[in-house]
Amino acid sequence: MEKVVIVTDSTAYIPPELIRQYGMRVAPLAVIWDGKTLHDDIDITPTEFYARLKKTKSLPTTSQTTPEEFKNIFSPLLAEGKSILGVFISSTLSGTIDSAMQVKKAMPAAPIEIVDSRNSAMALGFVALAAARAVQAGAGMAGAAEAARRAAELCNLIFVVDTLEFLHRGGRIGGAKRFLGTALNLKPLLTVVDGRIDALESVRTKAKATERMLDLIEQRIGDRRPLRLSPLHAGSPEEAQALMKAAQDRFQPDECILSEVSPAIGAHVGPGTVGIAWCAGV
Repeated sequence: MEKVVIVTDSTAYIPPELIRQYGMRVAPLAVIWDGKTLHDDIDITPTEFYARLKKTKSLPTTSQTTPEEFKNIFSPLLAEGKSILGVFISSTLSGTIDSAMQVKKAMPAAPIEIVDSRNSAMALGFVALAAARAVQAGAGMAGAAEAARRAAELCNLIFVVDTLEFLHRGGRIGGAKRFLGTALNLKPLLTVVDGRIDALESVRTKAKATERMLDLIEQRIGDRRPLRLSPLHAGSPEEAQALMKAAQDRFQPDECILSEVSPAIGAHVGPGTVGIAWCAGV
């Protein structure tokens, strides 16, 4: 029977125990800080990253997973006779998929399939997990890829940032650009549309923004079940815990995973970001 291994990237925030359970592999993105390349959760943890970000005057840039890094992940799996399904961060947010595609094109006979999640955070993670769960249920490459593509249509996230400055500086601001220059106390609610960051609305306080976030999610998920949620945060664990409790009380999700924004994404959204990723109907 065909053995398919799911490879995702470090912006998916899938808990280590689930990575182990499904035999997945994770390709790390990285930040470049003071001339050093630091890979997500290998060279620097989210906790270390946000602590350093608060004290430093130099700001990091980010780097996608390189073709060489993908080759180092793919080659041993292929040598073992495995097929590879890669499920990665939106191609409009990162060049990671392009790096994976370069390796795929260099190995035309290899059983490698690539899926663009058109998202990030656990909105990507739930897509990768849908594929992994399909494999566990007996699916081959075609079935797992179909499960991932279907999940990509049903997963999304909404988040609120403390400031748009990080998105603006990193060139990822997208449709949120219209909120630049607004009053500092206004908090923009953002989402991902067609793989790009887009603005929903601006709310006066962080507390009202998170409350409004739950309303918008309820509108979007309707009565679709099962429901999988992942509250996320960038160095704001207390806010995320409160948001998770409110979401659990309101939605009674089938799965709920608290996640911390990785350095490679935190460098773009900035500290204080909180949000919820979800997948409904898979």
